Amino acid sequence: MIKTIVVQTVEVDDTKAAIEQIKSQLGPENTLLKNTIGIVACHYEFIHSGVFKDVCDALPFDIVGTISSGQSVADECGPLVLTMMILTSNDIEFIKTLSPPLLNEPGRVLTDHYKATAVRTEKPALLLTFAPFMLQNSGDEYVNVLSQASGGVPCFGTLAVDDTLDFLNCFTLCDGEHYRDRMVMVLVYGDIQPKFYIANISQSRVLEKSAVVTKSSGHTLMEVNERPVAEFFEELGLTKASETQYAMSSLPFLLDYNDGTPMVSKIFVMLTPEKHALCAGAMPEGSTLHIATTDKDDVLLTTGEAVDRLLENNKSGAGPESGLLIYSCISRGMTFGNEQFREMELIRQKLGGKLPFMMAFSGGEICPTQVSGDKAINRFHNNAFIACLL
Repeated sequence: MIKTIVVQTVEVDDTKAAIEQIKSQLGPENTLLKNTIGIVACHYEFIHSGVFKDVCDALPFDIVGTISSGQSVADECGPLVLTMMILTSNDIEFIKTLSPPLLNEPGRVLTDHYKATAVRTEKPALLLTFAPFMLQNSGDEYVNVLSQASGGVPCFGTLAVDDTLDFLNCFTLCDGEHYRDRMVMVLVYGDIQPKFYIANISQSRVLEKSAVVTKSSGHTLMEVNERPVAEFFEELGLTKASETQYAMSSLPFLLDYNDGTPMVSKIFVMLTPEKHALCAGAMPEGSTLHIATTDKDDVLLTTGEAVDRLLENNKSGAGPESGLLIYSCISRGMTFGNEQFREMELIRQKLGGKLPFMMAFSGGEICPTQVSGDKAINRFHNNAFIACLL
């Protein structure tokens, strides 16, 4: 059994006030059980002011997470908030680990590091992953190598995202320190069965036009249907939009791996000087991409449907599930313009006091699309809403 406590503070400059506020929400020391981990999301100003480090130093458990440009709990929502979901248990164990730098050969580094950490005979029940946003690295590679190294342990997590144009503050966070090039992981051991929920794009928003990926390299798409991808954009009347960075975030697509697994949402980032399409996730050859449209109404619809399914599945009460960890792609928030927290407000409204939760914007989402027995099909998503019910 896991007990969940959610705390937050908006004291971005006042360390003493921030610590007092969090400790008052945490309650007496005997609130915590034998094993405890804190999962944090906060604006980078909490790092630069020193508040995050001081908060970590003041609390008697490991704290991990990422920078985010927006976060929410039941009582607070906004950009300049430090939110923390505290998981504590007598029979579930949380093993925190910080990877070496991922600048060179990230796949090999993560594989070696995971195997050196997961030395027990039993597999973890869940792997929580908090990754840096690095333009030169692929989130799909992170997910694929961890899935292979772990033997299919369910992976759930996020890539850091900030609100700057150069991504310089997209830190991962671990026990008061911050990193631009390291992944933080939590191996969760014990008798738990996490449940996962995903929302991306309504099927009615998927256009009839599709294309098979015939040439690609990682997250660079070169050809579809054996023709240059720029010609495909031209046929769709999207050439002008595709030449501007993130201009196509409102025109995502669904990628079908053609292996019987659910389609995954992805985003075009921009055209390269070679007229190749740089995407926010890997584009494997042989997969099929389906162009779709989305807007704020569809974001609210799909997220609302996912939460309704979650509540329906657990309408008899949370039972052993004690908390809800949520990440939503920053592109979904961008859909709302100046009202970027509309999706978070919907979650607060629907959940009310039914479940303790923490939600944060993401630079890329990590979540299984299928879990069968002790093996999961883990995927890296863009433009997705993901939730893990513990």
